[in-house]
Amino acid sequence: MAGVWQHPFVNVFKHVQLDEWKRSSREGDVTALMDRSLKCTVYKIRGSVPAGNYIQIPKSSSQSLGLSGRHLYVLFRPLPGKHFVVHVDVSAEDGQSIRISFSNLFKEFKSTATWLQFPFVCGAVKGSVYDSTAQSARHGLVGPAPSGSRWTCLLLDLHYILSIYLSRRYSHLRSVKLCANLLVKNLVTSDLIFNPEVTFTEARKSKTLQNGVAPMPREMAFPVPKGEKWHDRYDFIRFPTDASKLPYDSIQKGESSSTAPGAPPFRSPVREHPRSVTISKPVQDRVSLIQQITTPKPLPHCTPLRADSIPERYLSVCGKREEDTERESTTGEEDDGGIHVYAHRGRELAIHRHQADSEKVVCTTSHRPATFSAEPEGKKLLPDPILKLRKIIGFGGCTERCALWTRTGCSVVYPCHAVIVVMNVESGEQRFFLGHTDKVSSLAFNGSCSLLASAQTGTLSMVRLWDFEKHGCLAMFKTHAHSVSCLSFSHSGSVLCGVGKDGHGKNMVVVWNTSQASRGGEVVVLAKAHTDVDIQTMKIAFFDDTRMVSCGRDNVRLWRVRSGALRSCPVNLGEYHNLEFTDLAFEVGHSPERELEERTLYVCSRSGHILEIDYKNVALRNVRRLQPTPAQHGERQEKMTFNSGPGIAINSLCISSTYCATGSEDGYLRLWPLDFSGVFLEAEHEGPVSCVSVSPEGLRVLSCTTSGELGVLDVPSRGYQTLMRSHTDSLLAFSTHPSYPQLATVSSDHTIRIWDMASLQQLYDFTANEETPCTVAFHPARQALACGFSSGVVRFFDVAATSLQAEHKQHRGAIIGLLFSPDGGLMYSACSAGSLALYSIGHREQHVVRVLGNVVSKNSEQGPRALSLSKDGRLLAFVGPTEYAVTVMDGRSLDELLRVDVSILDLDSTKLDCALGVTFSPLRPHHLLVSTSGNKILWLDPTTGRLTKEVTHVHKEYCSSVAVSEDNRYLVTAGDRILKVWDHSLAGNSRPQVFIGHSEPIQQAEFSSDQQRVITAGDAIFIWDFDAAPDAGTPDISSAGCLPFVRQSSTLGRLPLALHSGADCADPRRDSTFISSGMPRGTAPRPCISSPPRLDVSPVQRAEQTESEDEDEDEDLGKVLHEESKVEEVDVQDLPESDGQSSLIIIESRPSRTRGGINRSQGEDLHPDPPRPDVYSHFSPRFKTSCSAKAVCHPPAGQEKLVLRAVIGYNGNGRGNMVWSPDTGFFAYTCGCVIVVEDLHSGSQRHWFGHPEEISTLALTHDALILASSSGSGDGSSLCQIRVWDTQDGSCIKTLQLHRTEVQTMSFSRDDRLLLTVGDYRDGSLALWSTRTYEMLASSKLCHPVHAAIFNPLHADTFACVGSRTVNFWRVEENGTSSQMKVYRAAVPDEVGSAELTSLTYNTTSLLYTGCSTGQVCVWDAQTHRCFMTWEADQGEIGALLCRGNRLVSGSNTRRIRLWSVAAVQELRERGSEASSSSVLMEQEMTLDGAIVSATFDEALEMGIVGTTAGTLWYINWVENTSIRLISGHRNKVTDLVVGVGESHCATCGEDGSVRVWSLHSCELLLQFQVLNQSCLCLDWSPHPASGQRIAAGYSDGTIRFFSVSRTEMEMKIHPHPCAVTAVAFSLTGDVLLSGGKDGLMAVSSPRTGMTIRILSDHKGSSISTVQFSRRKPEELGHQEGEIWLAASLDRRVSIWASDWAKDKCELLDWLSFPAPDSEEDAESPVPTLAAFCPWQPGTVVYTGFGREKEALFYSLAQKQVLLRIPLSHFATSLSMSPAASLLVAGSGERLLRVIDSSAGTQQDFSAHDDCVHLCRVSPSGNLLFTASYNQVLVWDVQNS
Repeated sequence: MAGVWQHPFVNVFKHVQLDEWKRSSREGDVTALMDRSLKCTVYKIRGSVPAGNYIQIPKSSSQSLGLSGRHLYVLFRPLPGKHFVVHVDVSAEDGQSIRISFSNLFKEFKSTATWLQFPFVCGAVKGSVYDSTAQSARHGLVGPAPSGSRWTCLLLDLHYILSIYLSRRYSHLRSVKLCANLLVKNLVTSDLIFNPEVTFTEARKSKTLQNGVAPMPREMAFPVPKGEKWHDRYDFIRFPTDASKLPYDSIQKGESSSTAPGAPPFRSPVREHPRSVTISKPVQDRVSLIQQITTPKPLPHCTPLRADSIPERYLSVCGKREEDTERESTTGEEDDGGIHVYAHRGRELAIHRHQADSEKVVCTTSHRPATFSAEPEGKKLLPDPILKLRKIIGFGGCTERCALWTRTGCSVVYPCHAVIVVMNVESGEQRFFLGHTDKVSSLAFNGSCSLLASAQTGTLSMVRLWDFEKHGCLAMFKTHAHSVSCLSFSHSGSVLCGVGKDGHGKNMVVVWNTSQASRGGEVVVLAKAHTDVDIQTMKIAFFDDTRMVSCGRDNVRLWRVRSGALRSCPVNLGEYHNLEFTDLAFEVGHSPERELEERTLYVCSRSGHILEIDYKNVALRNVRRLQPTPAQHGERQEKMTFNSGPGIAINSLCISSTYCATGSEDGYLRLWPLDFSGVFLEAEHEGPVSCVSVSPEGLRVLSCTTSGELGVLDVPSRGYQTLMRSHTDSLLAFSTHPSYPQLATVSSDHTIRIWDMASLQQLYDFTANEETPCTVAFHPARQALACGFSSGVVRFFDVAATSLQAEHKQHRGAIIGLLFSPDGGLMYSACSAGSLALYSIGHREQHVVRVLGNVVSKNSEQGPRALSLSKDGRLLAFVGPTEYAVTVMDGRSLDELLRVDVSILDLDSTKLDCALGVTFSPLRPHHLLVSTSGNKILWLDPTTGRLTKEVTHVHKEYCSSVAVSEDNRYLVTAGDRILKVWDHSLAGNSRPQVFIGHSEPIQQAEFSSDQQRVITAGDAIFIWDFDAAPDAGTPDISSAGCLPFVRQSSTLGRLPLALHSGADCADPRRDSTFISSGMPRGTAPRPCISSPPRLDVSPVQRAEQTESEDEDEDEDLGKVLHEESKVEEVDVQDLPESDGQSSLIIIESRPSRTRGGINRSQGEDLHPDPPRPDVYSHFSPRFKTSCSAKAVCHPPAGQEKLVLRAVIGYNGNGRGNMVWSPDTGFFAYTCGCVIVVEDLHSGSQRHWFGHPEEISTLALTHDALILASSSGSGDGSSLCQIRVWDTQDGSCIKTLQLHRTEVQTMSFSRDDRLLLTVGDYRDGSLALWSTRTYEMLASSKLCHPVHAAIFNPLHADTFACVGSRTVNFWRVEENGTSSQMKVYRAAVPDEVGSAELTSLTYNTTSLLYTGCSTGQVCVWDAQTHRCFMTWEADQGEIGALLCRGNRLVSGSNTRRIRLWSVAAVQELRERGSEASSSSVLMEQEMTLDGAIVSATFDEALEMGIVGTTAGTLWYINWVENTSIRLISGHRNKVTDLVVGVGESHCATCGEDGSVRVWSLHSCELLLQFQVLNQSCLCLDWSPHPASGQRIAAGYSDGTIRFFSVSRTEMEMKIHPHPCAVTAVAFSLTGDVLLSGGKDGLMAVSSPRTGMTIRILSDHKGSSISTVQFSRRKPEELGHQEGEIWLAASLDRRVSIWASDWAKDKCELLDWLSFPAPDSEEDAESPVPTLAAFCPWQPGTVVYTGFGREKEALFYSLAQKQVLLRIPLSHFATSLSMSPAASLLVAGSGERLLRVIDSSAGTQQDFSAHDDCVHLCRVSPSGNLLFTASYNQVLVWDVQNS
């Protein structure tokens, strides 16, 4: 009955009371936080070293939990990009303690008698790149957790694990250790299996559960929002599970329905309706055929196989062997049809044929094409074989620890995935051993190198024995269940030893007798043994075939075969038994006087130890520990052994007669004398050296690295030769250059590599650390290439100049298609989000010609060739807009020409067929080849869409790539791992040839440009010789007409940048995509001898570009390309004013279906940003050095510790960032990144959050129901945000993104149906949005910066914008679903000259008023587009214009706002240029406190609100001629804030020298003291009631001024410091003022007399940052009387003082000095030193500053030690504490405000600032919090309850 209390479950965290840490322990960075998704407290464990950051339950390893529940539930979430480890210690019934560990650090399953290690595969968000990669991978992806990793409920069946893996019975759970990096909610033990989808409440109501399955308890449940499913948000993993088809030795999430890897995508749901059908005869035959193919055959029980029983074919063999033919005929099988090799996926190897593997062309007049199938008597495809494998670029795949020398030392043998490669070291020639169906995991030679043994990994762990000289397979056999990891041949070749895994995951050692294999005999098992010991390497002794040696973790063992049994004994290693041994080697050479067994055995380890073992006596003879070489000061530096420092982690070792070679984890190949006295030669590699091998003559050393490099070190010459490099992950795409013998590849290992196809050497490599390159294309005419990435970016590289030339950011999904036109003038790209882009590629500039959304099928499986272009470049084809349709477009304009629905072409099929890829045939008439999910290839006429031919059963699975030869005769198709070649000249009478070799699905197959080779890519790059030369009568393809090259000087480049690309290069300092900062390496790096220099990669340097500017851009504007650019010019002949200077342009844009419109201008410019226009009205964001935090801990809803009460200030840096509706009273303005909606009657505020940066402008609809706001892109890492708000409830309706930098202006049309947005001078784009769907209707690039734009109040479809020297009149025309914009560009009159047009406004009679930078106002007739009048309205730039009826308001940078009467202007309209300005009268004028940046008035223009650059909003009343401040704020940075006595007022000071006093009730400015030409840096409010309302302020000139608030005057000025005053503080009585200066001196002054009483110089030399008095009584701090105060300086020092001013006593009590960071940082760090007395803990000082750790320290003055350390996510820039609760508030340079409840241990982050939060002040009562970032001041209510 002892376990009754554990039923039904035990909450482990609650059981041990984890939050008290009494029965559990923690180490490192372990914090409790509130998880937003789970809505509960979880524990976050993080750190770079998992073993140093963990939670241990129970506290001591000697204790035991004693929980007997069979199942352990772990509720956790891996941290993205990190590794984690979990250890579970259990006890078996025999008392044995066993550790079960799972981690994503483990690469493979390992087991010993006391330890099981399981790899854990982290799940990803469904549909993500990681998820799609995991779905297509054959094995789980073990590694760091992906971004978007989900909360997981892991169920470990402890009883089952111990029973299956160790044959023990489970007793109870002892302990659990959770190591970084993960979030964990809970641990639960139970005998029940819980269903996570069903809660107790749901189970009670209706749901029934299976027997033994219970609903999920509340303490374990994950919240699921309504309408969603549990499994859509979380992962549930049960391990082990009988139903799982996943590898049993890894922990990962299973799939409910298995899909074949790389299978075609799911169909659209609208097409999948269940229906009853009548199956026709062809379909019945097809289903029958599929059943025959897929039905598994019974597997006969067989002993190890012999070679003569298996028909083999190799690519170099042109015909069949006679014995193969006889054997096939006797078994009743037909002719193989030219299939050379096919390996079945099951356990039986056979040769299969499909009668439908070719086509039959029938001449028919029927419009319905026939389905072609092969005939058994069809002709063979000649030559046979048509492909011969010539070269492979690649190395490794499954292992990088296998590389062998041949007997002569001329060649090396190594695996490349499923192929064994023999490479000649001198010539580089390759030959191949083909036959393995999975990746080769081990190789072994016999002593004479006449026999080669190889093993493959996977479930079909086949071992093959080869005759190396004759290149034939002698035998293949299988004994291990899976994962053969090591092979060793005896010297005679009679015995072969192998190590693998058995069915229970234990190591299994098998010894075979291979003596009869070379004579056709069987391979017989001599002995085998199952063991729990770890085996890394095992070798047969070369002097005795029956003896073996193995090493592994914690053991070195000697083995022997005797009497059919395999037995072993361990070597007594003494104190070295806990090492991890990695490799071993026997001593070479022998003396005649010694016995053969008298050998020294060398064993190496990961700790750097080399053990010398006496093999005969089984005794440890000597131990050495190798150390890395110190910095060299001479020609040679010897290694030191037996050092106490860290050793070299040795992965491999090889012994020759004169020296020893070692390969280590630090990337070095080292050569040592046999006494290991010192290194005499070493070579550094890019990655860890995994294997070393000395050549037979001992003069060369072969090395392999885990980074895919294979090389040879020549010892006499000290030269190094790189034999092969390789991608370390699957290949995704490649491209060949038509003129250079170069091949470019992209891979999942985040690299782009360029190879020389002749030498197979790597020429360049690029690395993108944070994004995956998806597709690549060489430019046909230049040595340049384009690459598409998973982020949607397309980058253009100049390979010859090794520079990044352009970056295009038009796409939002991964790039799945990328190609150039035949002449290279155009480039096309498509992404998985459905968009298609056309670019004009010039030598100096690149333009985006057109971007279309939702035209390409949204399917990432189409890559890398989702697009296809006809040979003449006139037709572009792709799959889309759905997977069932194929679209053909005009290759020069992207106009749609044809759309074919392929799902209805097969009339006999009962299921819908979807298209997977398209390819054009090279010769005219062009045909479009479409591969479908039904394993067919359709031949379509691209002009009519008619189906002309159909080939069925192309592959057993779907066809991933199709390529056509230049003469249209041969067709190459790739499907899964199979390559097929078809001949169409023998239509219907030939069968294809089939070739294997790839171990992974083939991603791409192409003919080379000279048609002499076929290149395939999947796991590696295969280059095949194509032995079928084109016919002599084949016409010359190069004579076909091509699209003319669009050069930079062409008219396409002379558009008004209406469709200009954002394809210009980004700032190289911002681009961290590539190695170091991005440049490709000119040559592949080679390992260096001795101490090699590090590869220095310079940052991206922009190529020097000199462009001649057009002298007359207006004239160039009229030259518009008609056909290619789809921009149409319309002459306006009835306007004499145009005279060739103006044009009417139509810019067409397809409607977008994406969330925020077509992403047309994301890319940054290749050239530097244009200069900012010299006008104040153009918005320029304030420069900031801070950046937003990446990780924010937002509080749960309703539990916020802070609530924003009020915002003090208005952003005078914005433009048009204030709106007011006189009819509804809606009033809003911006302050930083916050929108403030204020009630003008009550003064109450509402605050809208969401913008990450400073808001530039606002726009309000005419009915005041919708507000649009825009914020900038900050550091350029993202697009601008345009947020659309509902003014009724303050909710954000939509977020629009298009503009790259800032939005200058926005405007709604008169009917509120359209929204116009215009970017700033750097962005240069204009966009039109529909307010009904918020889709972008049209967009355009602009020639010149636009400063203002507004809709015509009379016509909702017309608007105007002004900029440099022109006025643009636009008209919007909507035709169905498309929109067009017409623009007329009118030149300014001569009177204006070169001035900028900066503002504009319409009146109700189609008159347009524009303001100029010179103070002039121009009046335009909007109907005739002519200016008929100008007058000088001001002496400065006019930034605001408003017209209502016959009145006009102008505001300028002269701080004046003027009211004009323009009643006579309408009468002068007919007089044209003769109109006089004397009829325009100025009625009134007001002068405000800054330049006018925003203005809005009522319809009568009698009253309104005006904003200025001084941060003030004024209420203007023209009738009463009054101006009243509505909103006030600081113009410059706020430097300090203090709350007055009684908390009714507060005071702020700023860099502008002002001291301002505010009312806390209304947040209105009451009083301002201004000192000119000085900055006020600090201030304090006198606490003494008798002194009245008195403020002391310190200034930059060293003076302190005392201001009386009650008398509104300055009372006194003193000068105690020679430099700036940085801190001031009144004593508690107000009798003394303490002040600190920038020089570190502190002055004690009398506020009554102004005298300086004392100078303290203890902090001299470092600026004082803080001076504070303790509000605690002296008795609480251990003093009888006086006051306690502290001072802190920027050198991280804090002094504590005790003072009694009446007794003239001031003594130093304590001196605190905190360490600086380890790195050499500048002492003047931007992080301040902050210190304060803790209000809730007497005698404690809280400190934070620039140190080794980001933390806040609680230091006890009495105990002289740190009591508490609170970790911070960022360095604090401000600090304050609440006296009413245990709350600590810290601001950071990452714009975060963090509130830490020290008593509850919780943290909450608030992000309402757009810059560094440099000021935090809690009011004395603790009810209010004041924070400031630059000039923005926020007032928060503190929730102390």
